[in-house]
Amino acid sequence: MSIIEVKVPQLSESVSDATLLVWHKQAGDAVVEGENLIDVETDKVVMELPASKSGILSRIIKGNGEKVASSELIALIDTDAVASIATPSSLEGGGEGSKPAIPPSVRRLAHELDIDAASLQGSGRSGRITKDDVLSAMQQITPLAVHAIAPAGNRPEQRVPMTRIRQRIAERLLQSQQNAAILTTFNEVNMQPVIDLRNKYKDSFEKKHGIKLGFSCFFVKAAVHALQKFPIVNASVDGTDIIYHGYFDIGVAIGSERGLVVPIIRDADKLSFADIEKQIADFGARAKAGRLTLDELTGGTFSISNGGVFGSMLSTPIINPPQAAILGIHATKDRAVVENGQIVIRPINYLAVSYDHRIIDGREAVQFLGAIKEALEFPGRVLLDL
Repeated sequence: MSIIEVKVPQLSESVSDATLLVWHKQAGDAVVEGENLIDVETDKVVMELPASKSGILSRIIKGNGEKVASSELIALIDTDAVASIATPSSLEGGGEGSKPAIPPSVRRLAHELDIDAASLQGSGRSGRITKDDVLSAMQQITPLAVHAIAPAGNRPEQRVPMTRIRQRIAERLLQSQQNAAILTTFNEVNMQPVIDLRNKYKDSFEKKHGIKLGFSCFFVKAAVHALQKFPIVNASVDGTDIIYHGYFDIGVAIGSERGLVVPIIRDADKLSFADIEKQIADFGARAKAGRLTLDELTGGTFSISNGGVFGSMLSTPIINPPQAAILGIHATKDRAVVENGQIVIRPINYLAVSYDHRIIDGREAVQFLGAIKEALEFPGRVLLDL
């Protein structure tokens, strides 16, 4: 008998443990090399753990919901027992009469809602089970569950445990407010020059680079431009030391079904507008699917949060520790402004920078935000590195 150990993946230094969400195989089931065995959730990301070899899952040592450490043994695979192993095509739903595989994001949603996804009738292509199928099933059973715990007077309540990611978000937000002297400064920016530049080149940009020219790349480039002028804003605090970073790793906040995640654009100063747009689009797609890696969510010297995509007009973003500042972007709206003594209509965006007053003075924060405003109102300066 040849036994292969199934262990928790190596976690990053900032992640102490993980939670086993749901096993997709039971003891005695056949597994194929590369097939996902279980979803593992840390406080930053949900990872799939594939089988390293084909065989029989002979023993499950750690069950659903258990906390585990890095490299901890959780199961065993007998690689000699291969006679009854299914073929990869049948596992993926390609065999005749087989049921299509359930996507990982759908499995996780079903697990959180305590829904047996395998029992659902899929409405997707070729009978594939979708998130809408899971949510529809939840709507059908929720009234019964609520009724069972509803107090007199038909005032229902439900108690739902936070996911590990949501717990971590809450922990870090409290940590930020308790351990930093946070202040926020505001400014307004006329987005017309960026809008005009985008409208002029968006078609040729997409044709050449295969990605749409959005506004995110302008904000990232403007932030880097300002950070280069004010290095203290790109710094972080470590005890009584200030760490100045000679690189620009920009975190971009992305909302997902599992909560807020902040993947990092590494060396943003060295990337083109197209490179930045491609990275943000890729992050957004993989955040929805729960496929961001720990490394992509670790580090960062400065963050950008865009509440404008949800219609926010003004907010005070919370710093992502140990970073010293964060830029908040909001919805661009036509507003009446005064230019040269005349009232005119301009597309205005209210920008906010929250900063750690322990190391960043108000003057520096105001000038830093002014540099972002200048870079957006005169985008040619950023393109020409002026």
